[in-house]
Amino acid sequence: MQSYWRLHKYPILFAVACILFYWSFAYNLVRTDFIKLFMLYGALFYLTSKIIQFEKWNFKFLLVVGILFRLVFLIAEPNLSQDFYRFIWDGELIKNGINPYLYTPDQIMEQGTVSFPSMKELHEGMTDLNARHYSNYPPINQVLFAIASILGGGSVLGSTIAMRLIVILADLGVLYFGRKLLQHLNKANHLAFWYFLNPLVIIELTGNLHFEGVMLFFFVWALYLIAKNKWLWSTPIYAISIMVKLMPLMFLPLFVKYFGLKKSVVFYALILLGCGALLFPFYSSVFIDNYSDTVGLWFTNFEFNASIYNVVKKIAVTYYEAKPWELIDSYGSVIQRVVVVIILLLAFLRKNQKLESVITSIMLALACYYFLSSTVHPWYVVFLLGIAVFTDYRFPFVWSFAVVLSYYAYSNPDYKENLWLLAIEYILVIGFFIYEIIGSRPKKLYFLKK
Repeated sequence: MQSYWRLHKYPILFAVACILFYWSFAYNLVRTDFIKLFMLYGALFYLTSKIIQFEKWNFKFLLVVGILFRLVFLIAEPNLSQDFYRFIWDGELIKNGINPYLYTPDQIMEQGTVSFPSMKELHEGMTDLNARHYSNYPPINQVLFAIASILGGGSVLGSTIAMRLIVILADLGVLYFGRKLLQHLNKANHLAFWYFLNPLVIIELTGNLHFEGVMLFFFVWALYLIAKNKWLWSTPIYAISIMVKLMPLMFLPLFVKYFGLKKSVVFYALILLGCGALLFPFYSSVFIDNYSDTVGLWFTNFEFNASIYNVVKKIAVTYYEAKPWELIDSYGSVIQRVVVVIILLLAFLRKNQKLESVITSIMLALACYYFLSSTVHPWYVVFLLGIAVFTDYRFPFVWSFAVVLSYYAYSNPDYKENLWLLAIEYILVIGFFIYEIIGSRPKKLYFLKK
């Protein structure tokens, strides 16, 4: 025991400090206190990087501390997001035999056709935006919400704990299949801990109960099956990933060169069939309209932590007297088309015959989408971070730290952003991105052969 302490003294002390900081983050932090939030986050980021540096080959140590960091949040109420109230609400509706895609929470409250113990608490806890709109969470998410509600026994805290355990299990799954995939790609498997121990991942997934990690788990599992030439078995797993969050749907064209045209058609068909099967239990005559309208809001009505959009907005409003609410609607419509073009260019111009190249294309497509998007919540970066582990690019790791600057918006009641802080965030991220492309690794994006 004494010899172990001597060998691992500093990592143990760093881990204990992290546990204390996470405890403060979970139980003593008010999200309006940006200075405290930033200091805690910065300290956690620094200490975590030192732990990995010292113990990167010590799998058991890093696994244990990663689990302990997550368990600190077990009974905490999420303090940076109110989305979990809607998660539990949707789960309770399913538990009571009601399709969550057919009614808004406000409509349910007005009609009074259903009642469950936490109904009033959940409705009051969610944002007005959530209460006014139909659910935008795909079917597998809904199933997980229902499971959490059943396990929670009608209690908000019980459902929160159940969801938290699901999220933790998903992160363990990412670690498991991530290490296997890294080995297949001839990369050091300890790189998976740059995801597993990242403070953004722990705070936004385990802490604030976002399900990007669940999506990533199924996505990485599918990639591993593809790597092992079990691509047929990967199709239902890939479909489940899409049905947790829709994001993996946009990456399908990037596999066309890897599989070849004939195999790609089968691959796509099986995935789409899987998605259809998972959607079927929730389908109704108004489902498509309700769901598409709600999802469309995220492209054309909201703005948060944007980069290029803020530049476009500043120029349009200042020099062309554009109306912001009209601009974001037009911008969102244009960007959807631009992203499709970018993905097709990456699909047909890059050399995607190898899986590592496909994964890099996925990461680049996602990064471009986020750079162009008008809304980039901090937890969005988690998926980009998880994919980057399998590539030679490290700018998503920089972003996973710099994104903390966007939390400044939470420090005031009207969520007004500080554009100077966002400028610092994106100068760091895009600057490092450009450096990796044209500086140290210029051949990663070039389409021409050597």
